[in-house]
Amino acid sequence: MRADLDLIANFVPHGSRVLDLGCGSGALMRYLSEERGCTGTGVEIDGTLVRQAIRSGVPVLQLDVDNGLDSFADTSYDVVVLSRTIQTILRPERVLQDMARIGTTCIVSVPNFGLWRNRMRLLRGHVPMSKDLPYRWYESPNLRFTTLMDLERLFATVGLRVEERVVITERGRRLRAASPLYNLIGSMGVYLMRPEEC
Repeated sequence: MRADLDLIANFVPHGSRVLDLGCGSGALMRYLSEERGCTGTGVEIDGTLVRQAIRSGVPVLQLDVDNGLDSFADTSYDVVVLSRTIQTILRPERVLQDMARIGTTCIVSVPNFGLWRNRMRLLRGHVPMSKDLPYRWYESPNLRFTTLMDLERLFATVGLRVEERVVITERGRRLRAASPLYNLIGSMGVYLMRPEEC
């Protein structure tokens, strides 16, 4: 699995009910089911990926997370995951609010557009490309370009309390949680959060 999916899996308690938004081919849900005794559902918009997930035994719904989350009841899942998807959706604020409504724990992973290499590419007049941002600007599914600091402000705005933040460098090394340079040298962030009222 991708590095962020491995971290996410470690945040998910054994036996949890999990909703994986933007689940892709279902790798995380499959792992959580087989290795951690979890149950749950994946949500994916891409029909090809939905079919792959179904073939691998993952229950999945073909929905657009920007518009389809109203059908999920309040606190119907223990954990709601949004891995490397928030930058591709139209209404991230609304999706985060829905996540907080649907689950008691929310996990989000995101590439950091504020990484120093990305900033240098912009200064040289080019759109950033990296391991975590592998697309040319005209092929990219990314609609939102956020730094980790800006994302944390959005979490606070929608009432999500960050309980743990793991920042990973380009070489896959975990930064210390309190590192003041996390927004500059972190390539990706993984956040474990709970709604403020919990």
